[in-house]
Parts: sequence; structure tokens; C-alpha cells
Amino acid sequence: MTDPINRPKIGLALGGGVARGWAHIGAIRALIRAGYAPDIVCGTSIGAVVGGFYLTGHLDTLEEWARSLTRSRMVSYLDIMVGGSGFFGGKRLEKLMRNYLGDVRIEELPNKFAAVSAELATGHEIWIQDGSLVDAMRASYALPGVFPPFNHNDRWLIDGALVNPVPVSACRALGARLVIGISLNGDAFGKTTLQTTEEFENAEFNGDDEEDGASISKWRAMSPQRLMMRQIFGTGQKTPGIGTVMLSSLNIVMDRLGRSRMAGDPADILVAPRIGHISLLEFDRADDLIRLGEEAVERVLGQLEEAKSILAK
Repeated sequence: MTDPINRPKIGLALGGGVARGWAHIGAIRALIRAGYAPDIVCGTSIGAVVGGFYLTGHLDTLEEWARSLTRSRMVSYLDIMVGGSGFFGGKRLEKLMRNYLGDVRIEELPNKFAAVSAELATGHEIWIQDGSLVDAMRASYALPGVFPPFNHNDRWLIDGALVNPVPVSACRALGARLVIGISLNGDAFGKTTLQTTEEFENAEFNGDDEEDGASISKWRAMSPQRLMMRQIFGTGQKTPGIGTVMLSSLNIVMDRLGRSRMAGDPADILVAPRIGHISLLEFDRADDLIRLGEEAVERVLGQLEEAKSILAK
């Protein structure tokens, strides 16, 4: 990751997009193969998670886990809250990340890193650049209604996608001369925008492998939790479930805000994987998303080379 003398400092801005974030894994792979390993990484929401795993040298671990996910296995990581400020507590996902990453601090990373979040009380954009890496990730993906706000340094923080979906500005502020932005909402309004309900709910509660089947049996036995999951993910009726409404609304916010932010401060190179046909909850589509992320980078390699040559002069 050391700068060649004739190469501008590269910043990588990893955008938010829930399950579509697996495309970041493929994009990073393709950038490294082409010789564009970033010197600075800034991530929003799932982008902060992928960026953090990359900088700790655990991108392989994250990719292996992502490729292993089924819809029913994903449910096993969701700890339902009753009477809390989110549907899910997030403790199981936090434990999983700490198992992989330990207590690594952002200051210990080999490159500059910032996780973008938003302060609930003020709406201010917060760049977390020190302290626990896992805490920074949790704050960055604390989507209102889904996960509770995360208390970080006496501030309640929520998902950074609500203020800066593709954190180009953070990369520039940290010293990047060539910023590569990866937007997961370039074709955000595909046919699956309102399709996350019936298929997801049915798959979650009809797992057929032994490990997942045990989890599903537990869900079936707990009728209040099952009713809540049905409300979140839908019941197969024409009316979208709460989860679909919330995530589709986030889709709209990220698309409109992302366009506005990058109109004023565009990335030097914008990578936009063609993933609109994959819904925000299809965490089991890692194989496709990783491939599409790689293909998106390959389409802009010529632009990258030209931009690098200009900035190196």
C-alpha cells in the first residue's frame, strides 16, 4: 500500500447499500489487481464494514462469510428487540465482527480510515477516525428503526447513509488526490425495489439444512417473534412489509442525496456496479454482487489510468 513516487494518493469512498455492499469486495479486488490499492479508505454503512475488514487484512474472511450466507442463516444473526429503539439489537452481529477483528483500533490500521455516521440529535455528519473499529462500524450502519442508535463518545449516532451515501468529501479531507467513489445506487430502482417481502419471508422460515433448520424451529416456536418477523419482512400479501418500506425509503434517500452530494463534490472516478436487480436484503447474493463489483471496476480502468497520469504531472 506504499505510494510509488509518481502516483497520486488514492482515496476510496465506499458507499452504503445494505446487502448490495458485497459488491465492494469485488471492486476492491479488481482495484488491487490493477495496481490501485487505496491509501485512504472512507466508508458509509456497509461500506465502512467492508473497508474496515479490508484494512485489517480480513477481506478474505469477510468474503468467505458473505458467500456462505443463506437467507435463513442471516435471520440467525438478528436478535429481535421488544420495546427498544430498533427491531434488532445488533449484538449478534457485533459479536461476530469482534470474533474476526478483535479489539483493533482505527489508529492501528495501516492506512487512514473514517467511518461516516450521523448524529441523531443534530443531523451532523460524523467521521469516526479513532477508537474501536467495530464500534465505528456499528455506528455507521445503525439504520434507524432496524438497529438502535449507537452511543459513541456520548453522542447517539445513526446510519451515515442519511447524510453522506458515498463519502467522497471525507477522502479529500484526509488527503486523497485521486478519489474513487463506489456507488451502490447507480441503478437503484430495479424491479426488486419492492420485492423483498414474500420471497425473503418464505425463505427465512423454510430453511432445509440442518443448522438453519434448528434456528427456524426456534423461530416457529416463538409466536411473538415470528409475528414481528412477518410484519418486518411481509406476509406474501400485496402490501409491502415494514422492512420493505423502510429500506425502499432509504434507497430513495441515498439515491437523491448521493446525486446532490456528488454534483457538488464529484469523485474523480465513479464506479457504479449494475446491481439494481438485486434487492437491499439479498445478503445471499454475494457471488453475483462480488462479480458485478469486479466488472464495474474493469469498465473504468481506462479512466483511472488517464486520471492518474494527469494528477501525477
